[in-house]
Amino acid sequence: MKKIGFLSFGHWTPHPQSATQSASDVLHQSIDLAQAAEDLGADGAYFRVHHFARQLASPFPLLAAAGAKTSRIELGTGVIDMRYENPLYMVEDAGSADLIADGRLQLGISRGSPEQVVDGWKHFGYGSEESDPSGAEAARQKTELLLQLLDGEGFAEPNPRPMFPNPPGLLRLEPHSEGLRKRIWWGAGSDATARWAAEKGMNLMSSTLKNDETGEPFHVQQAKQLRTFREAWDSDAHGYEARTSVSRSIFAITNEMDRRYFLGGDTEDQIGHIDASTRAIFGRSYADEPDALIEQLRHDEAIAEADTLLLTVPNQLGVDYNAHVIESVLTHIAPALGWR
Repeated sequence: MKKIGFLSFGHWTPHPQSATQSASDVLHQSIDLAQAAEDLGADGAYFRVHHFARQLASPFPLLAAAGAKTSRIELGTGVIDMRYENPLYMVEDAGSADLIADGRLQLGISRGSPEQVVDGWKHFGYGSEESDPSGAEAARQKTELLLQLLDGEGFAEPNPRPMFPNPPGLLRLEPHSEGLRKRIWWGAGSDATARWAAEKGMNLMSSTLKNDETGEPFHVQQAKQLRTFREAWDSDAHGYEARTSVSRSIFAITNEMDRRYFLGGDTEDQIGHIDASTRAIFGRSYADEPDALIEQLRHDEAIAEADTLLLTVPNQLGVDYNAHVIESVLTHIAPALGWR
């Protein structure tokens, strides 16, 4: 059985053909789509985080609201850019949202993707040394602190004359949500960062792009990345089993609207650069009649390797259409491939 959820970038634009013309639209529709996906039997509702963009940004109010409106579906991010975060405040926000959702958060974090602005995290008050111009090392350091804080051990000396009585010993951040530490995912762009995530006890989230490290097709490289992660994972040391996810754009063509929107799009991997020095490979999209689509997906090694599949959805087409996209995969594709 494979968990199947959706991943929304949360785009909005004041265009008459967009169903999400404002930030308010996309926030409310994100909650509605999480509810609809749960009703359809999907397993996860995940949201992208981008700063300085007309997309979803601050994730925890949305996750808390979706958690209050749903009862079963996992709620997550893909991914939070740790360069922008204060790990201590993040632990409090995440703990609160996870408690509201009764322990259903699955938080994807990472160094983040190329930004809308130059050195955006510096506008948030976080500097970067000249030796770390991309902020990658700062993101890792913040992540290690986040993981430590999520363990829930006390670290702060209590005031001898506090406003309210304290429990004995050093104090931790509150509210603490037990088990959230095991539900942190690292968005890895390379085999090396996948290995690092395993060493740190984080689940692996692999997107629709990664560093082009071998010149092989995207799904082959991504499958190798997932296996590298699994080989580095130490269940005895971490005390739990890891999870892995991949993202895909998959559209089953079942009506004329599907055909008009998606048939005839890119069906091959693309090569590009995510910065001046990093060559990246972008995975293909899948859009076809159900029978043809099933045969194409049989050969995707990375989907077969992962235990969780996130369907990237065109959120600007509205809740009803995106629910249709999700339902088409759940009913026409997943059973034939043994995913459900």
